[in-house]
Amino acid sequence: MKAPVSWLRDLVTLPSDVTTATLAERFTSVGLTVEHIESTGSPITGPLTVGRVLSFVDEPQKKGKIIRYCRVDVGAHNDPATDDVPASRGIVCGALNFEEGDLVVVALPGTVLPGDFEISARKTYGHISDGMICAEDEIGLGDDHAGIMVLAPGSAEPGDDAIDLLWNSDEVLDLDVTPDLSYCLSMRGLAREAAITSAVSFEDPYRHHLPAPVEGGHPIVLESDRCSAFVALTIDGIDPQAPSPRWMADRLRASGVRSISLAVDVTNYVMLESGQPLHAYDADRLQGPIRVRMAREGERLVTLDGQERVLDADDDLLITDDSGPIGLAGVMGGETTEVSASTTAIVLEAAHFDAPSVSRTFRRHGLPSEASKRFERGVDPHLPYAAARRAADLLTRHGGGAVTAETIVGGTPAPHRVDLRAGLIPAVLGTRVDQEESVRLLEAAGVSVTALGDSLTLEVPSWRGDLVDPYDIVEEVGRHIGYDRIGLRVPVPPVSRGLDPVIRDRRAALRAAAGIGFTEILTLPFASSEELDHLGIPADDARRRLIRLANPLAETHPYLRTTLLPGLLAAVGRNTSRSLTDLALFEQGRAYLADDEPSAAPRPGVSARPSDEELAQIEGAIPHQPHLLAGVVTGNWLQAGWSGPAVPADWTHVVALAEGVAAAVGLRVTRRSAEMAPWHPGRCAELALDGEVIGYAGELHPEVVRTLRLPERTAAVEFDLGALLAKASFGGTIGTLSSFPLAKEDVALIVGEDVPSAAVAEALTEGAGDLLESISLFDVYTGDQVGEGRKSLAFALRFRADRTLTDAEAAQARQAAVDVAVERFDAVQRA
Repeated sequence: MKAPVSWLRDLVTLPSDVTTATLAERFTSVGLTVEHIESTGSPITGPLTVGRVLSFVDEPQKKGKIIRYCRVDVGAHNDPATDDVPASRGIVCGALNFEEGDLVVVALPGTVLPGDFEISARKTYGHISDGMICAEDEIGLGDDHAGIMVLAPGSAEPGDDAIDLLWNSDEVLDLDVTPDLSYCLSMRGLAREAAITSAVSFEDPYRHHLPAPVEGGHPIVLESDRCSAFVALTIDGIDPQAPSPRWMADRLRASGVRSISLAVDVTNYVMLESGQPLHAYDADRLQGPIRVRMAREGERLVTLDGQERVLDADDDLLITDDSGPIGLAGVMGGETTEVSASTTAIVLEAAHFDAPSVSRTFRRHGLPSEASKRFERGVDPHLPYAAARRAADLLTRHGGGAVTAETIVGGTPAPHRVDLRAGLIPAVLGTRVDQEESVRLLEAAGVSVTALGDSLTLEVPSWRGDLVDPYDIVEEVGRHIGYDRIGLRVPVPPVSRGLDPVIRDRRAALRAAAGIGFTEILTLPFASSEELDHLGIPADDARRRLIRLANPLAETHPYLRTTLLPGLLAAVGRNTSRSLTDLALFEQGRAYLADDEPSAAPRPGVSARPSDEELAQIEGAIPHQPHLLAGVVTGNWLQAGWSGPAVPADWTHVVALAEGVAAAVGLRVTRRSAEMAPWHPGRCAELALDGEVIGYAGELHPEVVRTLRLPERTAAVEFDLGALLAKASFGGTIGTLSSFPLAKEDVALIVGEDVPSAAVAEALTEGAGDLLESISLFDVYTGDQVGEGRKSLAFALRFRADRTLTDAEAAQARQAAVDVAVERFDAVQRA
């Protein structure tokens, strides 16, 4: 928000010792950060002067072009007169929109125009052009290049300084207005804040509230509750050629708004001053009553920027007449009813629209505007009539005509009241604030205060939609007393039992992954269906349940990811393309799986806490979001050196990642052979916890490796970290160390080569009973000694009891374990 200081001082009488720098400092102290202070002085240096055209000669050139050689009186800057030429300067001009006797703006040699364009005397079209007659855009006053600037007769004399004539020097505050202080997107709001910080009174020029409904002007029909009030003033007899007054154009320009025409400039000026967006319709182009309604299926609208918009039948609020849509409510008007250079009758709109509706509409259409910026943050619902009357007064004063009719429909909400005890304010702020001071600051902000002892009843003004509950009132007082009054105090943390077990275990798991030798990376959570094609994911796989984003960062990745592997493998590709081939990378993060029957979440208001039912519906609409961990290895795990040859990175390292992460939280992962894309059939292991599959590990399919141009034998793992952490122990007891010796027994069993070693270990554990303390596989053998299609699995069994076990007891427990494996898998015990 750019605020010319002269405009502020017109709205509030500030003490003479309040400089612009002081004002900027005070605004910043109350949360309205002043980014910088600008000056609106002329961008031109050198002799820019006023001249009078004494004479000119039209000289035709090639291709039909006509130039004029002019004699221009520039006062004290004239060349001396001769017998046949009066005191003047000769200037060549390509424009034809002036006559003899007109006052023009002349840049004499030595003048530097915007863009570092220096004027000098030079020969052109057979003449010495001793300067330049300027157009509006050439001196930075606007965009018009249709002809040169012609000044009003009598407004100046030849030789006058054009810089002093055309520019008003002013200082402009560039403020960052936060969304909660939406009323400060207006000079009215900023003037009130300036008055409070300077302890002076403020007379609100827009204090008149919306009157009762009136049906005397252009008919208005409200068909949606997203528009609570609509004011339409009919103004007839406007001079379409009437210019905007210079002071208005200067203030608009200082505020960053281009001057266009009187009607448009007035609506922009009043919006900046009051905060109420307005729109002017050409009354002769309107067909029938103005209706405010929701869009219908298939409707389109060409907005003022010339773009055709496809309207959303579910959520776009429109302004329409009998011809169809004529504007996006609160965002931008349409071309069909735009005011033009021939408009003599105007219907002036000032309305109050639903803030969330405007916000969604302008974002959906990518159409931010000054109007939508204010409506989405909240506009004073009592303001439409006062703003419309102010705009009508300016239009009729400077453009002629008169207000011939007015229509007012709708109403305003009841005043919002807040009850609190004055003691809450110092208690929350942590500093002494007297009740009298709190009341003074609140009343200066427009809040009506009724005090009964320590109890305060507040009636919040219509423009302060941010003051909802007692704590908002506390913050308002805190803003104005100054945060520097709040002392420094180190907060005392509450007594706690440390980290939440889930957080503790997650940190332990990630530290374990890094300790094994993997490097964590972070990739974007966006995906494409082509990435799943490259991984060979079948059509019926759950990972094909993609969720499409409404507004993706890139159309190439319009979905949320369902697996971490594409991002990891893309990182591998980037690294290997730069000759970094020895990689061990991992990532942890959410994946997002669409529900079979997705439900729409409700949109609760922001004025109160959502109901339990709304929270349940929001929770139910959230899709399944498993917390995954994935890793990938390529190249060598250990490089060759004096200690030995290189150790290739392979499937054992990604399996070790899963096992190490599980072990860090006290769990043991089992694995068995499986088939799952994108892994190599026969070189893929299924990872399980207590019989529940949580992921897969192994070498990637050769076709995937070729498609993605990965190093050969690239291995990867992906598992559900959330499911793993859910099974971690969050408590328990620490057992005592046994003083009795361990009994060691080994057993080797021959089983079919398709029997998982984990299943054999489970059978041995079951048979060994309570005496078994641990079991581990230490050898796998295939060859002639065990026969074709068979393999030998050797396990180390460790037994312990609350006494010293005899050899016979240990052997009996071992045999019981073997018997279960023999019965279940037809195993044969090797000698």
